[in-house]
Amino acid sequence: MTSQLSRRTFMTGLAGAALIGAAGCSPAQQQASSPATASGSAASGTVTVRLWDEQVQKAYDESFAEFSKQNPGITVKTVLVPWADYFTKLRTDVSGGNADDIFMMNGSYLQPYVTSGSLLEIGSDFDAQKADWVQPAVEQYTRDGKLWGVPQLTDGGIAMYYNKELLDDAGITPEQLTGLVWAPGGGDTDTLLPILQKLTVDSAGKRGDESGFNGAKPKQWGYSAAQDLQGIYYNFIGSNGGQFQDESGAFVFASDASVAAFQYIVDLINKWKVSPAASNTNDNGDFTRDQFLQGKIALFQSGVYNLKNVSDGAKFEWGIAPLPAGPAGAISVVNSVIVSGNAKSKNPDATKAVLQWLGSGDGAKFIGSSGAAMPAVISAQQGFTDYWAGKDVDPSQFAKQGAMPSISAPAGENYGAAFSAWKPIFNEIFLGRTPVAEGLQKAQDAANKAAGS
Repeated sequence: MTSQLSRRTFMTGLAGAALIGAAGCSPAQQQASSPATASGSAASGTVTVRLWDEQVQKAYDESFAEFSKQNPGITVKTVLVPWADYFTKLRTDVSGGNADDIFMMNGSYLQPYVTSGSLLEIGSDFDAQKADWVQPAVEQYTRDGKLWGVPQLTDGGIAMYYNKELLDDAGITPEQLTGLVWAPGGGDTDTLLPILQKLTVDSAGKRGDESGFNGAKPKQWGYSAAQDLQGIYYNFIGSNGGQFQDESGAFVFASDASVAAFQYIVDLINKWKVSPAASNTNDNGDFTRDQFLQGKIALFQSGVYNLKNVSDGAKFEWGIAPLPAGPAGAISVVNSVIVSGNAKSKNPDATKAVLQWLGSGDGAKFIGSSGAAMPAVISAQQGFTDYWAGKDVDPSQFAKQGAMPSISAPAGENYGAAFSAWKPIFNEIFLGRTPVAEGLQKAQDAANKAAGS
């Protein structure tokens, strides 16, 4: 939800007729009474809202303009912090007492802020709205019976965006992308790799399945394999029957199933050359998306969090195809995003009023009606469906994937420290400089040590 974690929801697709929430229910088809809003609040002052998503920021700015009309004593300002720096800066600012009044939060990084008492509890003052929130999102951010944020965005699953012109050039139809299968080690049962090879072209015009193909001189790639947690490697792990973390939160990604999944991805990059080199993607989570938008990648595997980016940026005919399946099926990761209140806000009453607004159908409708994301506020979801119907875009593939079995999103008290420990080792694995099995064991040991597991 692009980057190591979905920058929208992860941990962060959504809807068609409607999108699926993190636990596979269909929130858009649920019914809820009209929620209360913060209209007419007696609070006053300025409230700052920090987030990492530029598309959602635009929707928030419209939403807060309406909020301020109804609450003239409160001014709301949004603050955009790039995903790559978001949680590092947030940790520093919260500990230093300089954080914004409200900030976007994903499940991977939640627990330390709960433990340190840094977040406002979403308590009884929000009871009138809670029935209108996607239940899996509520459950994801509840700890010891207390909710620590207002649900804002919700995901379905991962799918593949395709460039119709590049498919046509290769003699491949969109229908051929349905039912693709990847097999550990490749072989006759692997139908994904042959498609990716046919869609990859070198500077001399040779395709990846032709004699003389030179992958070191690419003109276009077939696929977006990269060190992308939500978009790529979590899904390969899950579809091979592996896990990233066990139920206790310990990292277990060095298992045989996960090694085989990572090996397949690394081979797509370094052996078959059907995806960009890791030197381009390891530290640039937007590289594959941008190359897709430039017409240089045929299949871009991602979530609904990139739907608006693709719609706005693609100058070619495109569509959405199912996620390839592995031995355990087509398994992807799903997630939701909240906004949390700063427990040390200097303006708690106004902060609560803004949180109530964001948790209402009136406040959240701007996210959906702009097409930026699927709101986790149920009564605001129809706007998302209507927006994309008006664009003649059917994002229902994300909903279908979201209804299938999924692999759990990453979490943990010290997830950030664990990520910092495994990241440089993963870099070497994806570059092909460290053998997959050896590197994953080293990375797993480092991650568990950093997390105190």
